[in-house]
Amino acid sequence: MVRLILSDLDHTLLRQDGSVSDETLRVLDACRKQVATARYWIGAEKYIDLLHPDYEITTDGTLIHSGRECLYSCEFSEEDTEHIVRSLINAVPGSEITVAHGKTVYWNSLHIAESEKLHKATYNDYSAALNVKANKIVAELPNEAIARKIAEQSGCKLQCYRGEKWYSFLPSGSGKTAAIEALSKISGISIEDIVAFGDDSNDVEMLKLCGKGIAVANAVPAALAAADDITMSNDEDGVAHWLKVNCIG
Repeated sequence: MVRLILSDLDHTLLRQDGSVSDETLRVLDACRKQVATARYWIGAEKYIDLLHPDYEITTDGTLIHSGRECLYSCEFSEEDTEHIVRSLINAVPGSEITVAHGKTVYWNSLHIAESEKLHKATYNDYSAALNVKANKIVAELPNEAIARKIAEQSGCKLQCYRGEKWYSFLPSGSGKTAAIEALSKISGISIEDIVAFGDDSNDVEMLKLCGKGIAVANAVPAALAAADDITMSNDEDGVAHWLKVNCIG
């Protein structure tokens, strides 16, 4: 029995142009729905306002919000945050770096206002210590080897994204699965009664953990292999199609 629906945003619930179809909105409105995304909260905000989910799992599973209330936060210490930021700056001077602290995102870009996802970020050149406990630190790096070396030296988790040179550094033990387990306890809903939709390598553990793991047809091979079922692509409203067939009828 499906009692809770979790869906990734990019390349899963959202079409390639970043839109949500009227059909998907109609179907989700008839279901209990949540959002689980790698995006920062500010990058997911417009979709949260559109979808009105009961819960939002954001920032690669390090945060859970329900409305204005933060229910869960997995974070680095201030010391570890500073160590990773300095390591990135030393390894690749001039690299763009974002640091998420709750709903606030710091970024050393001079083009914040032009960003579709992060136009609400706060500029910081990291010349002084942030003195915050980061939920996630992301940097644009030339290759994965540099990212892995810094992650290993820092004892943190590394997350890569499809087709991008942005690398995410997360607290050890964090991720969408840890957030789902926390949400299961918060909501009182068994993980066996959760269906999850995803497309990328960072969705694999989520798809395996939940009672039903569904990959959209455009998912990466690892996500397709991990899924219990495969639905239509994101541009074909695959999430809505699966829910209509299996939950609404």
